[in-house]
Parts: sequence; structure tokens; C-alpha cells
Amino acid sequence: MYVEMRDICKNYGNFRASDHVSFGIEKGKLVALLGPSGSGKTTLLRMIAGLETPNSGDIYIDGQRVNDVPAAKRGIGFVFQNYALFRYMTVYDNVAFGLELAKVPKKEIKKRVTELLELTGLSGMEKRYPNQLSGGQRQRVAFARALAPNPQVLLLDEPFAAIDAKVRTELRNWLREMVVKLGITSIFVTHDQDEAVEVADEIIITNHGHIEQMGTPMEIYKSPDTPFVAQFIGRSSIVEHYERLLGFDPVEGATHAVIRPEFVRMSRSEPPQHMSAAERGIVKDVIFRGNHLDVVVDVGGIPIVTERSLEKDPVEIGEQVYVLIYRLYIFDENQTYLVENKEMQEGEVFYI
Repeated sequence: MYVEMRDICKNYGNFRASDHVSFGIEKGKLVALLGPSGSGKTTLLRMIAGLETPNSGDIYIDGQRVNDVPAAKRGIGFVFQNYALFRYMTVYDNVAFGLELAKVPKKEIKKRVTELLELTGLSGMEKRYPNQLSGGQRQRVAFARALAPNPQVLLLDEPFAAIDAKVRTELRNWLREMVVKLGITSIFVTHDQDEAVEVADEIIITNHGHIEQMGTPMEIYKSPDTPFVAQFIGRSSIVEHYERLLGFDPVEGATHAVIRPEFVRMSRSEPPQHMSAAERGIVKDVIFRGNHLDVVVDVGGIPIVTERSLEKDPVEIGEQVYVLIYRLYIFDENQTYLVENKEMQEGEVFYI
């Protein structure tokens, strides 16, 4: 493992920001620390950078324990949420700053800065000041500055939070391509799961100072380990009394279930297949989501959310529809179980 945290604890007074955290990240990977506000993501990032010190536990970078190595000597590039650019310095001087501190010869600085401005799509902007740049351009300058001293590890704290939605999507793709091209081990903090899923090779989900799960976006999405992950990832509706739904038996000790919209199929006419598994429901709400509709259907007092394409006939509130729930996640205090609808016959296939 290239970056490793072993049994890390960090307290602020009575508040435990990191609670026996352990994980390892391979060289060249782009990893997201994902979790709600206050779950300890930024604290972990700052401890790797050397901006915070753990109360106990060990941090390793490339096999070397770095707990006592000062931040400036850890070989880390750090990109802050608010860019933290020097307002009175040009783009060129901002990017060159770390190299000048390290007393790199001027000729080498010029070569490195020119390379980085090209890589980050900022060529020709050397003489501009931060206030003459867009948010996306400023963030690219911050990336270039962090990359200038050739760090071993790149750390990014909510790097896209201050940028508008369209530019954010472009920057995400750009960051992913850049990290792959440079092969630099990178860790970024986000509370936006779409961002984590689109950009990261692996996701570490944090909650109340500990790690709930680590895995690829697909693993975490399809096989959530804990009740928290099942509820946090995806567009999840939590339902009680899932055993009232056709095809699902109660699991002892598990009183709630998570149903995602993609687990549900809705039709206006009685479905010919899976007759035994389909249930009648009443449309309670229709919400326009831009590229689709969310339809909330009441099935025997249980609200079920399903997605409907804008290409299909619209459904009206109060209309009777048929709903087929083909799987759900049932969870108790500690574990999540993926349960298939037992009324559906094996080998029967349908398409969403």
C-alpha cells in the first residue's frame, strides 16, 4: 500500500473525529473520502498532509512512517476548497511559488510552470491575476500549483464545491484524466456521491469518525455492507413493514428495508408476466426531475418511489397503477441483506 493509515484516533476535546481508522491506498489510485458533514473526512486528509497530528496510530507514505515528518517534507500537494491562491500574484507566480521556496533554478521553474499550464489548459494566462479568472480556471491554477513540486500524493479537499454545476462536471472529467495521465496517488474529500462515483477508482465511506465501507463505486453501490451505506448511497427510500409487500418474508430482527427506484417497475396496465408479484397502488405524487419523473405510489400504506421516462404517457395523481418490486435491501442494526422477490419465477426476465 502506498498511503496507509493504521488504527488512527483523533480527538478534539470530547469529540472523536477519527475512531480507530485503518485503510490502505495503492499507488496511482484516485480515492474518494465520502460521507456526510462532520463524519471525519477532512480530518483524515489533514492528518495525511501533516496539518493535523493523530492522538494515536500510524501514517505511512510509500512504506515510511510520517507521523513525525513535517508537512513540507511529506511530498504532498494539497488543493483547498476555496483555491487559496495568492490574490496579488499572477497565475505564473502562483504556480511557481512552491518551486521558488525550494530554491529551484529559474530556468527549471519556467520549464515546469509552462508544462503545468499546458497540462491544465491555462496556457496564455500566465500574466493574469486570480480575480481575472473564472472559478474553474482558478481551481486549475490551484491544481497546477499543488502539482508543481512533483508531489508523491495529491490531496483535494472538496475541490469542486465552490464551482457551478456545468463547470464542475467538466472539471471532474478533467481531474480524472489528469490523475490517470500522471499516475499520481490522489485522495479527495467530497459529500457528493455522484462526484465520488464518477471520478474515483475506490470510495471510502466515513460516518461518525469511522469507516463504514471501502470498495469500488460498483461494489459499494451493489453490495452495501452496513445499514448506513445502504441508506446513504443511491436514491434510497426507507420503508417499514416491508413484509406486507408481496414476495418478501420478514427477516428476524430486521424491521426496515431500503428500496431504490431502479428496483421498482411501474405500469399503468396489469402486467401479463409476474401476475402474482405485481401489486396495485395509487399515485400519490409526480415530481419532475429534469430528465425523468419521480412517481410516488402508495402500496397498502407504504410509499414506493419509482422513476418514469418522459417519453412514456404521464400518470396522474390518484390514478391506479401496478407496481413490481423485484428486490430490496433489508437491514438490522449491523447488517444489510439483499433480498429478491420470491414471487417472481426464476428465469423470467424483464427490462427496465
